[in-house]
Amino acid sequence: MPMHDAAPRPFGYWTATALVMGGMIGSGIFLMPIALAPYGWTGVAGWIVSIAGALAIGWTLARLAQTMPAATGAIAITGAVLGPLPGVMVGVAYWVSVWATNAAIAMAATSYLAAFAPALNATPLTGALVSVALIWLFTLLNLAGAKLAGRVQVVTTILKIAPLIAVVAIAAAVGGSGTVALPSLPAPGTMLAGLGGAVALTLFPLLGFESASVTAERIRDPARNVPRATMTGTIAVGLFYILVCSSIVLLLPAADVAASTAPFQLFVERFAGVGGGLLVAAFAAIAALGALNGWVLIQGEVPLGMARAGLLPRWFARVSARDVPVRVLVLSSICASLLVLSNASASLAGAFAFVALLTTCSSLWFYLAACVSALVRRIAPVTASLGIAFSLFAFWGAGGAASGLSLLLMLAAVPLYWLRPRIALTEQPA
Repeated sequence: MPMHDAAPRPFGYWTATALVMGGMIGSGIFLMPIALAPYGWTGVAGWIVSIAGALAIGWTLARLAQTMPAATGAIAITGAVLGPLPGVMVGVAYWVSVWATNAAIAMAATSYLAAFAPALNATPLTGALVSVALIWLFTLLNLAGAKLAGRVQVVTTILKIAPLIAVVAIAAAVGGSGTVALPSLPAPGTMLAGLGGAVALTLFPLLGFESASVTAERIRDPARNVPRATMTGTIAVGLFYILVCSSIVLLLPAADVAASTAPFQLFVERFAGVGGGLLVAAFAAIAALGALNGWVLIQGEVPLGMARAGLLPRWFARVSARDVPVRVLVLSSICASLLVLSNASASLAGAFAFVALLTTCSSLWFYLAACVSALVRRIAPVTASLGIAFSLFAFWGAGGAASGLSLLLMLAAVPLYWLRPRIALTEQPA
């Protein structure tokens, strides 16, 4: 019997579904209405297309996990099918998406903390500097080996969901009263023109739908439960996000949302008073800080794993006495800080949109690679083809700046990969 068949499988269908939903629900959603405000109803269409694309890719990844159980995740699958260099490139792209996510989370935390101290976000540069300070605060905590307790992470997860539920509840009450007029539908040509950009943006909060696939070896009856959990979790979170973001974008004037630094607070404050808005802002800020703590730790794991496997120079594998990958954590936080500062002259909406698009494009590379791997192995050819088409459309919608930068950052893996034998031989312990 293969080793993976004998391994404990503690997760059933509902736990696997919870893994998918937990992996998708993130703090980046707290600023998404700002980026989507100019799109109106086109943003709703973007959500629908993104959910469909995520389902196609998610199904493909689930089938890959079933047929290649020894290769967990798109990185390992790409390496097994397309070769080690493409696998490393995909791994570096994923690493970029993680530290870019940290930039987005830090921006979200700063925006909602400013509800209590407006000076934190008085100017774009001030907000950027505060975001960078938050990144380094949690970097230092993780370098010292300090991690928030599991109970605290559970609390921050609850706080993260609470503002979303509040928006849906208020929207249901307001919509039922018939006192708010929704904006009119755009002309078909106008909607099509903006659909690509809306798709690229709405995919950002959906990232993480592959969570069940990468833990398939721990799920009972994976052939049945992994695809079901992936589909159920993706649809549930996707519909929830449509309700949340569309409520804010469609029930408030677009100009007010676009100019806001805390759209969830603005929405609740408009319909439930200042106190309710501040409470939601507090929940969002604490949740974002908790998420940032966790993701700062995660940003070192992928390069560390690849370096230990001999796929990157040993420089990336150095750890402290507490087994913390100091070099990779510092390098990742430098990259996240530069990303925030490079957008310091832009409005919050523009800065967040670019960070979200870069994260999406970086993630798309390993989703695209997984779908290509599936076609090579003749696994789920229909959904793999749809996943490839969707990925290319999302790249187009994201624009040349974000797509091109994600490609350049991914290509940085090539010299690192080819130089690794020489560096590995010459690098000596400090």
